[in-house]
Amino acid sequence: MINNNWRPGASLDVLRLSAALRTCVRDYMSEQNVLEVVTPALSVATTTDPNIHSYQVADQYLHTSPEFAMKRLLAAYATDIYQIATVFRDGESGRFHNAEFTLLEWYRVGMNHLALIEDVSALMQRVFTLFKKPWITPEFVRYTDAVSSVCEKPFGETSIIDIERVFSQRKRSYPSAIGDDLDAALDLLMDEFVVPEFSDDGVTYVLDYPASQAALARIATNHDQIPVAERFEMYWGKVELANGFHELSDATEQRTRFEKELSVRALRGEKQVRLDENLLSALANGLPDCAGVALGLDRLTLKLTGAEQIDDVLAFSGRRA
Repeated sequence: MINNNWRPGASLDVLRLSAALRTCVRDYMSEQNVLEVVTPALSVATTTDPNIHSYQVADQYLHTSPEFAMKRLLAAYATDIYQIATVFRDGESGRFHNAEFTLLEWYRVGMNHLALIEDVSALMQRVFTLFKKPWITPEFVRYTDAVSSVCEKPFGETSIIDIERVFSQRKRSYPSAIGDDLDAALDLLMDEFVVPEFSDDGVTYVLDYPASQAALARIATNHDQIPVAERFEMYWGKVELANGFHELSDATEQRTRFEKELSVRALRGEKQVRLDENLLSALANGLPDCAGVALGLDRLTLKLTGAEQIDDVLAFSGRRA
């Protein structure tokens, strides 16, 4: 029996808009003298992040981001680069998620995360103008300040008990499965009580993530002398579009973080993965001072078109592939 899954999820107009978006990106990067590169989708190593799951193909992994390979290029040539890459993440499915999706990732040498925010905004303003969307000056939210405001106490003193109390006071369900994972509790607090307040019509940048959420970013102290990650996330309305870092260049510190993430995987009973020794060797050789960001082009297309779900902007989502 013939079913309708053979048909594309995206309309022809949406596919044309998506193509125009990629052209816009390439035009901007060319004007900025940022070199387009292509790196392998398959690698002998993958991310150790316990919240990201890779597809394994024989003895290799499909990349969840081109980040590691692009940093090897940065270590070798110290020049601005970008890539429009198809990436894969196991278990990602939902209104705004598909296991296979398109990332725009780029790195600017000599920039920190704050300078990169200006670069991201310049690209976004170009995109908004092309697609006749009003550009509003972005808003900024500090993660640590937002948590302090919601919990009504200094960020450094905030505990899981405080977060549970907020959920109880606001008559919201708090999942006991979080256990003693403070970072998971903090992120849930942000998702439930901070992000919903973001303007629907504009861009919001979230800064000052806890140092425990630094991932591959450097750590500094903020205006309250609290250690924070030099990273940001960009939202359009309530949809997260981009995640950027002032990139960590210390190979020893990066190895320590990778090993800590492997320990978390072990505690959760998750499959162990191989560290990317090529990346660590590149960092040891010397990564230039730089900042990088990954931006989800499918989600950006969703926002540009006003689509309700990611399936509506993909030729064939996972359920149609």
